[in-house]
Amino acid sequence: MNLLNIQNFKEFFDSVILSLLDVKGPWDIVKSLIDIGIVSYVIYKLIKLVRETRAWQLLKGVFVILIAARLSDALGFRTIAFILRIIIQYITIALIVLFQPELRRGLEKIGRSRFRNIFSFEEETDTVKVRALIEEIVKAVTSMAKTYTGALIVIERETKIGDIVNSGIQIDANVTSELLINIFSPNTPLHDGAVVIRERKIKAAACFLPLTENPNISKDLGTRHRAALGITEVSDSIVVVVSEESGKISVALNGGLTRNLTGDSLRKALNKNLLNMEAPNKKLGLWKVKSKNE
Repeated sequence: MNLLNIQNFKEFFDSVILSLLDVKGPWDIVKSLIDIGIVSYVIYKLIKLVRETRAWQLLKGVFVILIAARLSDALGFRTIAFILRIIIQYITIALIVLFQPELRRGLEKIGRSRFRNIFSFEEETDTVKVRALIEEIVKAVTSMAKTYTGALIVIERETKIGDIVNSGIQIDANVTSELLINIFSPNTPLHDGAVVIRERKIKAAACFLPLTENPNISKDLGTRHRAALGITEVSDSIVVVVSEESGKISVALNGGLTRNLTGDSLRKALNKNLLNMEAPNKKLGLWKVKSKNE
């Protein structure tokens, strides 16, 4: 009996399922699965691309029109069905016009991508986001350096510094140069202390940092520089400092301090350490810059 059932199932599978799918052997099944997988992945990426844009709302509107057309035919609303059929006929041209910015951006991304990334339709990769973060920091720091505005920016990496975050005022805002400049502007409530950036967001401001206990550091360094060295001695954070007295830019990492940086050298230092942070199993180190006496 069991053998009969198995034989009947095999005959049903061969005659119905395989014939409908036009499958003639195991290799055809593998090809079909690969084909379905690629199409599913592309559809998933396309949905992810448009979901946070105005295109998502437009697609939902198109979906409503299609459902309304089907219902009108089913219910016998001839006038409404006729109008909707006319709309659907021209909807392809309308979609090209409405989605022109998204289509152009997607085609440009495909043209710039390597073969291994050709199906990656992410709006922004982690690398792009980190570069944008670095540019906002560099823009803010160079601006504050020109006006001799003191600043202390801590960028958290692998070692979590929750105790430092909890010592300040919670913000949890996107990193922008305007916000950083506003935080460190003199006579504002949050200017005294450090800003902590975690996962590309300003997590807190007016945070208290431990001062370095290194007796061999220069006597010229003030409280900001000593605090920058202190937090890098107990964590792998990278700290950007702007001197209120001289307007000089410094970077602290692993208990060391590189002073008198320009905007370009600061950008290179942050790129070296923060971008490499995205790649696993890579040892990070301070980008070496010859110090100059202030």
